Amino acid sequence: MGKNVAKRRKALRAAFPYTVPILTGFLFLGMTYGIYMRSLGFSFWYPTVMAVTIFAGSAEFVMGGMLTGPFDPLGAFLMILMINARHLFYGISMLEKYRHLDWKSLYLIYGMCDESFSVNCTAEIPADVDRGWFYFFVTLLNQSYWVAGATLGGLFGTLLRFNTQGLDFVMTAMFVVIFLDQWLKEERHESAILGVAASVICLLIFGPDQFIIPAMVLILLSLTALRGPMERGRAA
Repeated sequence: MGKNVAKRRKALRAAFPYTVPILTGFLFLGMTYGIYMRSLGFSFWYPTVMAVTIFAGSAEFVMGGMLTGPFDPLGAFLMILMINARHLFYGISMLEKYRHLDWKSLYLIYGMCDESFSVNCTAEIPADVDRGWFYFFVTLLNQSYWVAGATLGGLFGTLLRFNTQGLDFVMTAMFVVIFLDQWLKEERHESAILGVAASVICLLIFGPDQFIIPAMVLILLSLTALRGPMERGRAA
């Protein structure tokens, strides 16, 4: 029992620093979401429950507006599927990492978000840290930040009066930092350049509201097709 507790504590200590930038972004955006839900007339506990059960920031913002409209479960399903379809690609890429992690894999599948995917996919985990518990705590900490922010926003939403326009850029800035950090760590940048190029091409073709899914498909196909040459180049 003591060894298991020590193992979990070590994994928690290793995971926490990776989530600090996400803590800042999630608290601010979570509070914005809680304030938004209060502005729609919902009780303070709505954003908390939705943050725990849905845990998909964009979807939660959209659902706030849909809850005030006509009852349309099929429309809600299709809307949320379209917004979060990118998680299909996240899940495929994490199959090997999350395999054989007993019950933890169930929570990791449920709790995967953009930020947890980014950390768990790229973090350099120390050799003496259990990978399963590291992934678990990254996911748990990130969801806790979001739930805490949504709860605070729901509790104090009616008391605060300030303009939150542009606050969502916090998460964009965080992903830019993650991208630059990975760029500096890698000796070869083919995959990063390919990802940027595919995103720009799809942005020009499909526009800013529809380019994410086509870009993910194009990146997946391109990396699959070029996997052999890229691995040989790294080996050389």
